[in-house]
Amino acid sequence: MLIIGIAGGTGSGKTTVARSVIDQLGTSQVTFISQDNYYKDHSHLSMTEREALNYDHPLVFDNELLIEHLKTLKDGKPAQAPVYDFTVHARSTDKTLELFPHPIVILEGLHVLSDENLRRLLNIKVFVDTDPDVRILRRVLRDIEERGRTIQSIHQQYLTSVKPMHEAFIEPSKKYADIIIPEGGENQIGIELLTTLTEKYLKQS
Repeated sequence: MLIIGIAGGTGSGKTTVARSVIDQLGTSQVTFISQDNYYKDHSHLSMTEREALNYDHPLVFDNELLIEHLKTLKDGKPAQAPVYDFTVHARSTDKTLELFPHPIVILEGLHVLSDENLRRLLNIKVFVDTDPDVRILRRVLRDIEERGRTIQSIHQQYLTSVKPMHEAFIEPSKKYADIIIPEGGENQIGIELLTTLTEKYLKQS
């Protein structure tokens, strides 16, 4: 099993890169995992307390569970990923996402390269490097349209956690990348390179 980790800042185009590779390889060959599903559960906290948490810090993710699921997939067994509801900052209590073991696993997320134990499981490490102005504009649109946030809350969160955490953890994790793809989904050459490497692995397998 080939495990590809795709990291990068908020709005960098990580998911677009991952989906582009999957579109070319086919869903029957690839298991897609979003680190966003592995936010730790905060349902025991009040909504006010949940809203005050720093969701851009590496420790907010349940990487132990994520690593356990990656190892389960490597053993050829399916895993049940949690489903996270961003509108209430908690895991869904009645939903899981079944992950099936395929030859290729693509894991994307903010801190995919920040955790040493997680990095050890990755065969190809990718960093999507996109201009900060582009990233924040994409985040604004996503958080308003998909997560029910106000422009004021997005502004506050960006200044207090998104930007500081990017500078402290995400940007430094770029040094661990085997491949850096500037401008994310706009970089067709970078996506083709990653796809070609993946196809080569499939043929060798």
